[in-house]
Amino acid sequence: MDKVRWGVLGTADIARGATIPGMQQAENCELFAVAGRSLEKAQAFRDAFGFRKAYGSYEELLADPEVEAVYIPLPNDLHCAWSIRALQAGKHVLCEKPLAVSEAQVKEMFAAAEANGVFLMEAFAYLHSPFVQAVKSELEAGTIGDIRYMESAFITGRRPDTDIRLRKETYGGAMYDLGCYAVSMAMWMIGKEPDTVRASAQFSEKGIDLFTSALLLYDDESVAALDCGMLLPHGRLDRFRIFGTKGTIVSPVEFNQGGDIPYTVTRDGVSETKTVSVRNNYTLEVEQLGRCVRGLENPHVSREFSLLVARVTDRILEAIGY
Repeated sequence: MDKVRWGVLGTADIARGATIPGMQQAENCELFAVAGRSLEKAQAFRDAFGFRKAYGSYEELLADPEVEAVYIPLPNDLHCAWSIRALQAGKHVLCEKPLAVSEAQVKEMFAAAEANGVFLMEAFAYLHSPFVQAVKSELEAGTIGDIRYMESAFITGRRPDTDIRLRKETYGGAMYDLGCYAVSMAMWMIGKEPDTVRASAQFSEKGIDLFTSALLLYDDESVAALDCGMLLPHGRLDRFRIFGTKGTIVSPVEFNQGGDIPYTVTRDGVSETKTVSVRNNYTLEVEQLGRCVRGLENPHVSREFSLLVARVTDRILEAIGY
């Protein structure tokens, strides 16, 4: 198989614990190069995961003509600048969510991709899951009728104030770090922008949103209720439920969950539980962009979808004053 030569721009936890292990399982991916803020960090990743090359700066990796695609797991505030630099260097880019901190930045990034003839895709790994596709297919088939109410939540434990996810200058906080999951799930299932957005939040002493709750309201009287937070004493909460005019779909699924995942469809008082087998979501997204690089497909997470998620996120952030 013709493998795509990938570079990884950074040594973040999401890369170490999730994406790179997924890349190792991807049939069309070669772990070619990794760059860190220091050569020592990059060399440690190279030795741990089997990259061929290690660089002590991001610029060196982008200058490598053999690197075809780049994965960017950097902090939120660096996504736009480094994605654009990678795109201008002629690299295809898979950038961690949220793709950028505003719709305006997302537009800049896709403009750079188009100008340089390369692909840019937001790294919503879970959207590549056959489970998500199965639920979407139920909706498209009219299994539960028209959506009238949907809820999606992602709530985790409280992180130390020193954590990068709780720094305002790096665009941390619940909405940026976790809310993008809830927003993207609602937009994927409902498929259109809300007519009205209302939201409120609980803030830390440093002005970081620890919990945000949003209502997405549609003129047809349907509603999406979204919650995200970093305040649980232990554990995490992932949830989504969809109520339609003819029935409901419910699943106790975690975002990015693999394995055998059940969901229950209820119509006319009769419930049926179905199960979908899911490979590593991170493997699936890397393989998908790899097929795009080889001219076989277009990005599953499209430009239009990322712009929609960014626009709705902007509206929620404006509503909470963040």
